[in-house]
Amino acid sequence: MASQVLMSITKDEVERARLMSEYKYVVDTQSKVVQAKREGMREGMQKGMQEIARRMKKRNVPVDQIAEDTGLSPDDIAKL
Repeated sequence: MASQVLMSITKDEVERARLMSEYKYVVDTQSKVVQAKREGMREGMQKGMQEIARRMKKRNVPVDQIAEDTGLSPDDIAKL
């Protein structure tokens, strides 16, 4: 009888460890997805600001005004 109880506890511990491992995997995966979305949004915003700066530059808007409106540096604007 004592060996059955001991085996039961061992199986429960193994199951608990498996579930914790699965839970950690899910949380890690979700975290990576959220981080990737944030990075993608940052890149998209950057490209959008660059496109706005290009258009402003074509209209001969002063570089300091473009920098103020887009948040891009004058050096970055000059490269566009």
